[in-house]
Amino acid sequence: MSKGDEIEERSMQIIEEEVGSAKYNYASDEWIVVRRIIHATADFDYARSNIDSIVFSRNAIASALSAIGRRCSIVCDTDIIPAALNKSALNALGLECISRISDQSVIEEARRSNRTRAEVAMRMVRDHISDGIVAIGNAPTALYELVRMVRDDGVKPMLVIALPVGFVSAVESKIMMINVADEHGVEYISNRGRKGGSTVVAAILNALFKLYMQRR
Repeated sequence: MSKGDEIEERSMQIIEEEVGSAKYNYASDEWIVVRRIIHATADFDYARSNIDSIVFSRNAIASALSAIGRRCSIVCDTDIIPAALNKSALNALGLECISRISDQSVIEEARRSNRTRAEVAMRMVRDHISDGIVAIGNAPTALYELVRMVRDDGVKPMLVIALPVGFVSAVESKIMMINVADEHGVEYISNRGRKGGSTVVAAILNALFKLYMQRR
């Protein structure tokens, strides 16, 4: 075992020791994902806070693993998420991450239409969303646009990771997403608080990659 592996293993042991009974709120696969988030953030609120705890729809993990097995597209709202993913896993699994937030066409259209870049970018990747994974860790406007597409256009991703972070519209967009996803049969991983971010989303994806590779 490498030194890095030893450190990670000890970190996971500490998390298990300190989290207490909160881990039993999750199924075993769900806890693996939540534990990875805590490892990435050192924040136990993701497991034991009333509003910031991670919530999973009924078949979120199974749907995610099915999507990965189909070599799905992963649509991201920022360039930070792809940069934080395990590149070896991405290559081994044949997965493509798509982020258009920095595209010149997105910048120009956002300026022309007086919309946010995140909203415009989500519209531009619409064709990659159905049967894919959508990972949102920064922009509530991206999540609102995704909700609109699910509700009004029949777009249906296999998983939405909805964890925009912040004080303006982050909570509201998550709650709306959860309600619309439940109505339309879309699986999700989210929470109902202000916390989240690209680091959290990347931790979730990396945990899902590892789960899939351990089981195939």
